[in-house]
Amino acid sequence: MRTAQITRTTKETDISLSLCLDGGEVEVSTGVGFFDHMLTSFATHGGFGLKITVKGDLQVDDHHTIEDAGIVLGMAFKEALGDKSSIERFGSFYVPMDEALAFASVDVSGRPFLVFDADFPQEKCGDYTSAMTVEFMRAFAFNAGITLHVKSLYGLNSHHIIEAIYKAVAHAVRLAVKDNGSGAVLSTKGLL
Repeated sequence: MRTAQITRTTKETDISLSLCLDGGEVEVSTGVGFFDHMLTSFATHGGFGLKITVKGDLQVDDHHTIEDAGIVLGMAFKEALGDKSSIERFGSFYVPMDEALAFASVDVSGRPFLVFDADFPQEKCGDYTSAMTVEFMRAFAFNAGITLHVKSLYGLNSHHIIEAIYKAVAHAVRLAVKDNGSGAVLSTKGLL
């Protein structure tokens, strides 16, 4: 099984996470309701087992809680993938959600990069700051060592736009980390 367990404690957050790329239970508790919903959707649509508990400085705002969760989730993906042998490496996916449409494309390359193109008409979704979506995706991509492109093609409701983004990323990552059984690393260099 491709798994990782990470604990990370700073002065701003205390995070405990376990990840299984091949499925399992999903339990999410971050103190930010909409973010719980997004991480639950990410794990469910990615087919990942994910248990994460975050205790953050929410008396400040949601920034550290969300960004640090992205850091730890990225670290767990990197660890669970090991030498990246037998994975498909690339994945792309569109997700519609009512009036919104999002696209994500992933290369599990070992070269972290993020291209993010989305606007959010509403500043907040419950207690989640819409602008934190890019911060989470950047933290996740850079700590996982993946190239991630995310685009909201259109949408009028920030809830729908953000949820479509998380689900599109989940499906793209699911396709990219799928075990193809080859035992080989999909690179002309022989190393990712």
